[in-house]
Amino acid sequence: MKQAKITIHPEFTIGEISPRLFGAFLEPIGSMVNGSMFNPKHPTADAQGLRSDFYNALNEAGIPCVRLPGGNFVSGWQWKDSIGPMQDRKAHLDLAWHQYIPNDVGHDEYLQWAEKAGAQSIYTVNLGTGTLQDAADCVEYTNHEGGTYWSDLRRKNGHDKPYGVKTWCLGNEMDGPWQIASWERDPRGYGILAHETSKAMKWVDPSIETIACVSSSPFLAHYPEWDRQVLEQCYETVDYISLHHYHSAPPDKPEALLAGYQAFENYINTEIALCDYLKTHLRVHKTMMLSLDEYGSMIRPRGTSHLGLNGRQRALSFYEFDPSKPYIRHDPDDWSTRRMPPSSHEMLRTLGTVSTMLVMLHHADRVKIGCATGGLGDLARTDREHVWKGASYYPFHWMIQNAKGTSLKCLIDCDKYDVEGYAIDDMNQYEGFEGVDTIQAGAVYNEEAGELNVIVINADLNEPQLLTLDARGFEGYRFAGHTEMFAANPEDANTFEHPDTILPRTNGETSCDGGILTARLEKASWNVLRFVKNV
Repeated sequence: MKQAKITIHPEFTIGEISPRLFGAFLEPIGSMVNGSMFNPKHPTADAQGLRSDFYNALNEAGIPCVRLPGGNFVSGWQWKDSIGPMQDRKAHLDLAWHQYIPNDVGHDEYLQWAEKAGAQSIYTVNLGTGTLQDAADCVEYTNHEGGTYWSDLRRKNGHDKPYGVKTWCLGNEMDGPWQIASWERDPRGYGILAHETSKAMKWVDPSIETIACVSSSPFLAHYPEWDRQVLEQCYETVDYISLHHYHSAPPDKPEALLAGYQAFENYINTEIALCDYLKTHLRVHKTMMLSLDEYGSMIRPRGTSHLGLNGRQRALSFYEFDPSKPYIRHDPDDWSTRRMPPSSHEMLRTLGTVSTMLVMLHHADRVKIGCATGGLGDLARTDREHVWKGASYYPFHWMIQNAKGTSLKCLIDCDKYDVEGYAIDDMNQYEGFEGVDTIQAGAVYNEEAGELNVIVINADLNEPQLLTLDARGFEGYRFAGHTEMFAANPEDANTFEHPDTILPRTNGETSCDGGILTARLEKASWNVLRFVKNV
């Protein structure tokens, strides 16, 4: 059996873990809004047509924040057409996803749904077709007490108290050639717009914080130069930068999925270095924080790819003009037009999400917001009628509830593997990964509560490993248990009919003597090793 070792110590501190690190992202594509969130015909629908079974499940999971209402969609969305009486709202074409937007779920519904789910809203304003004035008016409508046209209109529309939205994204993926009104060719122009919009929004409500877009993918040819030019204009007035990355592995290379942590590490390290350079270059004392507010790890079949593009793709390669392609009108009660998430490789996809969460823990001093693109489904699987817990619920919920306190560095000695380069499509092309750790780990030290938790992935898909954990630096702490989760069959999945196929369980064989723990880690498994302070 392979052997691995982890060493931890209370002095190996990284930073304090933000309570908003394990949130989710919401956009009206597929069925997440029209079907899971909103369906007036559902038996659990409330007076607004929002499914209470869904938002109650998210509330129970403790979801801390949701970035909404998009996404590519938001770059063409006019929030002012989505408020007030339903019969007075304006329907529009959504150019991003080729669908009709009737605005039956509008600005107020999004924010009130988040309140019902117990989540803080991280709101994205339209800086594609939208204007600085639209963004400032949105803050006034949303957060101002009253006495102005927009704040009094909110009260007239049924929400007397301000929503108190704290965090605002200044557009979405503004460098993407796929984006409506993209600023891909004018980073300085977007930087100035972000600077001026952030100023105006904060003059409306000085308590808010803003997030500027940087490169929405490290695959794009202009990364990271685009980022530098943007931040030279707006570094002083924004509080975070928005990072997006989706890691893909083809079905014939499942081991590549758990190599993706290297891509996230490289992306985050580059952005931190860029921000710190500009901090000195611009003579600004503020340290920029990061928001990884769209991310995912997925198994994707290979499509058509042209090697050697290096991110230099035509805008129309993302969206061709197709006269035969109709706009879709989604009925929330009819799922025939929906893009359903995959049910295969559920445990592997769960490990991919956890692997990215561990990267965020590794950068807890700088990454302060995290929104998993599939996070709502991870915490509450849905279909047309039901809600249930998928395998991903358990580590996601555990992170929300227990990843509190200080993130600690783990020193890892383990077997490694390499992944040869591969291409999924013209956008997602990988040079390959070298020296991929078969053991991935993060540690959470809550000194106030007297708890230490070490989260460990066995990223070896074929063999178990024998782990030795050296925790002798934590004097006065005792081992309190080993929780593990893995799939007996790679194709296992939790369904509404069989929600208990993949569940966490206690490993009673793990032992600890004198601060040295020994545990068998099953192949492709998630593990938590818990220590508590003696009383």
